[in-house]
Amino acid sequence: MSTRSSGVGEYELSPVKFSRLTRRGVLLGLSGSQLIVVGIGAMALVVSLYVGGGASLLYVAPLLLMCAALAWVSVGGRKLVEWLPIVARWGWRLTGGQLLFRRRIVKPRPAGTLALPGDAARLRQWVDVESGAVMIHDPHQATLTAVVGVTHPAFILLDPLAQQRRVTSWGRVLATACRSGRIASVQVMERTLPDSGKGLAAWWSQHGSQNDSWTSTTYGELIDRAGPAGERHASTVSIALDMKAASRAIRAAGGGSRGAAAVLRQEMSTMTAALRAADLSPSDWLEPGDLAVILRSAYDPGVAGALERHGDLGRDLATAGPVAVSESWSSVRSDSAHHCVLWVSEWPRSLVYPGFLAPVLLGSGVRRTFTLLYTPMRTDQAARDIRKKKTEYISDAAQRQRIGQIEDAQQSAEYNDVLQQEADLTSGHGILRATGLIAVSAPDLDELERAVADIEQAAIQASCETRRLWGQQAQSFSAAALPLCRTV
Repeated sequence: MSTRSSGVGEYELSPVKFSRLTRRGVLLGLSGSQLIVVGIGAMALVVSLYVGGGASLLYVAPLLLMCAALAWVSVGGRKLVEWLPIVARWGWRLTGGQLLFRRRIVKPRPAGTLALPGDAARLRQWVDVESGAVMIHDPHQATLTAVVGVTHPAFILLDPLAQQRRVTSWGRVLATACRSGRIASVQVMERTLPDSGKGLAAWWSQHGSQNDSWTSTTYGELIDRAGPAGERHASTVSIALDMKAASRAIRAAGGGSRGAAAVLRQEMSTMTAALRAADLSPSDWLEPGDLAVILRSAYDPGVAGALERHGDLGRDLATAGPVAVSESWSSVRSDSAHHCVLWVSEWPRSLVYPGFLAPVLLGSGVRRTFTLLYTPMRTDQAARDIRKKKTEYISDAAQRQRIGQIEDAQQSAEYNDVLQQEADLTSGHGILRATGLIAVSAPDLDELERAVADIEQAAIQASCETRRLWGQQAQSFSAAALPLCRTV
C-alpha cells in the first residue's frame, strides 16, 4: 500500500491473487480413475497379444477405444470417466424414485428433526438454553452448526484505506478459524431478497403525518406498492464444530449434546469477537424461528416478503422445509420456484482487487444466493499437505523429463502456487480450501435460464469461470442456499 501526501490521505488498494485449481494427477497428470481405465486397456491389449497374436486386436479394439475415450475425452470440463459416478448415482436415484419429494402432511415428523428433503433429512436441531441459539447437528458428518446474521456497509462505497483495513481484518477472521483446530467449516452466505417494505412502513408510521388528506393517503399507498418491489441483501456466517476433533473438549464440558453445545458456544464467542474486530456488525445467533424463515424463503421465495411482514408466521423450524421438490438433470424445482446451482470452478488467475465480485453480488433483477464455503486446515496438516504436493510435483517433473515430455506453463504455475502457500504458512497465515456456489432462482424455467445466463456473464466480468453442476442439483442447492455448512 502506498501513501500520498494530501489533506485527507489517499491510499491504493492492494490487489490479490488466487491459487489455481490443481489438476495434478497421480502419475503423469492422470488421476486415479484414469489410471484404472488405462490399466484395464493395457491389460486387455497384453492378454490379447499373448493369446491370439496380432489378429486378436480386432476383437479388443472396441474395448481399447472405449478406454481411451473414457480416459482422455472431456465433456463439460470433466473426463468421461469422472462422469461415471455421477451418472451411476443419478440412475440409481432415478430408479429408486428419489428425485421426487412430497411431504406427508398428515404424518407428524419426529421431534427435533428438520423437514428437509434428501440427505438433509438426517439433520437434527438443538436449542441451546444459555444462548437461545439453534444448533444443527449432522450425525453422519459429526458436526454441530450455528448461524449468525451479519450487517455491513457497502464495500465499494468505502475509501481505499477502509477497504484495505476490512480485507486485512477478514483475513484475521479466517485465520482464527484455522487456529482453532475444532472448526470443520465456515460458510459465508449472501442472498438477495425481495424487500417486504417493512422498513419503509416503520419509517412512515413513526415520521409520517397520517391523516385523511389526499397527500397522506397517496403517499401511504405509494409506500405499500413500492416496498415489496424493492430488493435487499442479507448476509450470514455459519460455523460448524467438528465433534471428532473436539471430542476431548466435549468430554471435559460434560459430554453429549450439552458438552458439544458448550464447546460450540466458545467458538461462537470467538467468532463474534473476530467479526466485530473486522468492522462487521453481527446480530444475535439465530434462533429457531429466524432459521426457519431462511429455510422457508430458500425453498419458497414467493412467500419471503409475507413472512417478513408478519413476524409470527412461518417460524416453526419443524415445518420450514418444502412441500414438494422435483429434481431434474439440470435444475431443481421446489414449491414456488425453479433453482439452478453454479460452481465457481476458476477464480481469477491474474491480480484483481478485493471488490472483483461486484458484478455478481450487486447485479439487480436476479434472485440468487452466493455461498463461500471455507474448510480450514490445521497448521501441521497444511504443512504435511504442502510437502506432499511439492514432492509429487518434483517427482512428476523428473518423470516427464525422463520420458521427454515437455512441462507446460500451467504445471509451473501450480507449483509456484504451492511455494506461495508454503511461504504464507511460514509467515503465520492459515490455509483454507474455498468453494464458491451460486444458487439462482426464478418462477419458471425460461426466466431461470435467462437469470443463469446473466449470472454467467457477470462471473465473466468478475474474471471467474462457472459451471452448472449437472446431475447434482438437489444436493448442491442444500449446500448453496441453506446456511447449514453442507458440502457437495
